[in-house]
Amino acid sequence: MGKIIIAGIGPGSKEDITPAVLEAVREADAIVGYKYYFQFIESYVKPGCECIDTGMKRERERAELAFKLAEQGNTVVVISSGDAGIYGMAPLIYEMKSLTPDPSPKERGVNSSEAVSIQVLPGISAFQKAASLLGAPIGHDLCIISLSDLMTPWEVIERRIKAAAVGDFVTAVYNPKSHGRYWQLYRLQELFLKHRSADTPVGYVRQAGREEQEVKVTTLAQFNPEDIDMFTVILIGNSQSYICDGKIITPRGYYGSQESGDRSQEAGDGRQEKPGRLIMIESFRTIASELKYQDYPLDHQWALLHAIHTTADFEMEKILYTDDKAVETLYDKIKDGTLKTIITDVTMVTSGIRKGALERLGIEAKCYLSDPRVAEMASSLGITRTQAGIRLAVEEHPDALFAFGNAPTALMELCNLIRKGKAHPTGIIAAPVGFVHVCESKHMVKPFKHIPKIIVEGRKGGSNLAATLCNAILTFDDAAQLKPGRDL
Repeated sequence: MGKIIIAGIGPGSKEDITPAVLEAVREADAIVGYKYYFQFIESYVKPGCECIDTGMKRERERAELAFKLAEQGNTVVVISSGDAGIYGMAPLIYEMKSLTPDPSPKERGVNSSEAVSIQVLPGISAFQKAASLLGAPIGHDLCIISLSDLMTPWEVIERRIKAAAVGDFVTAVYNPKSHGRYWQLYRLQELFLKHRSADTPVGYVRQAGREEQEVKVTTLAQFNPEDIDMFTVILIGNSQSYICDGKIITPRGYYGSQESGDRSQEAGDGRQEKPGRLIMIESFRTIASELKYQDYPLDHQWALLHAIHTTADFEMEKILYTDDKAVETLYDKIKDGTLKTIITDVTMVTSGIRKGALERLGIEAKCYLSDPRVAEMASSLGITRTQAGIRLAVEEHPDALFAFGNAPTALMELCNLIRKGKAHPTGIIAAPVGFVHVCESKHMVKPFKHIPKIIVEGRKGGSNLAATLCNAILTFDDAAQLKPGRDL
């Protein structure tokens, strides 16, 4: 009985050929393949074994020849570079056997009872070899896409590229370019940049495992398709991937995930990280990977992640406004002692501000709504209690950070006091919610260009949003943990 062994000989180095493949080569009566690959196995071929070159791009002829030789009772090894099952000969040979009826003796000149068995021996794929040279880029979910449209319509390839980009897969790119295909790689880069950060790590290896080997690490924005040829494999990281010491690392999630158990982790400053905080950071990373736009400034992104985490509402990406470096500026003012007080319009906002962060930074959060003077002032002047609360707050803390999560009249009151020169807020968080005067109150805030502002535009808002935006400011030093290289 004849046998076909489909063997992957690895990317091109003798050291990367598996012992099982070498043993098959030693036992082969015939070896069929492209002549370029014979150099890697010739020292293992037994005397009398015939090595048959079918030429490049003649895969069907190669498979037919393998069947013909196997039907004559030979052990035939069909060699593919990399892994024979990945863009290799294994699918073709199995397909040929499944679609072709048993040959008649006249067709093959053999006894039809001479059945052919098929065995596949895996090899190290080019993307695996490239990954080992680039560091650890394939540590999480990944996919492989070939840009060759010889047998797959480009429309199908493009759909797969979009799916990989949107799905946040680490992506290996095979057949990226040829003499006749020059634009497809540019299109892939364009599609990925619509869904991935410009800082996404990209690595590529030319002639992996061979003497001509070249290894390069760059970013999605800096990647130049002109550096690529048909002998190159490209690896694009996911939203968690980062570059460290010239290597690409894609975290599996052992740090900052439940897979590491419920044990506290030690942060870089020696503090013990509590499981709840680790879960929050991991949630932020998940949200970040699903944002439609990936290149927000870090301080805006930090506020946005807090807003979405609190509301589970991705519309925040459209309606959350922050002045340039507003979060960072306000955090710096807290650190240098300029900002010492947060004033809120209602007690629910105060309750939602993280007490540990306030204590650690020496900040006081106050709401005047329960102050006995408020009811008296509101009654005598015919204004709302929240308006009265803001008037009292401005008298005692004119330079505080003011956070609004409920009452548009309170926000409007602050705006009037600013215009009269009585209030000089260090910052404003404008997130009142409702239907009456809500949008107008937020419009009133924007002209104060000298005051750092965070605004939830439109009718949406709420005490929970105002509180979480305060927390974003208080914890801005944690924002760096979302950036590559400072994983928990």
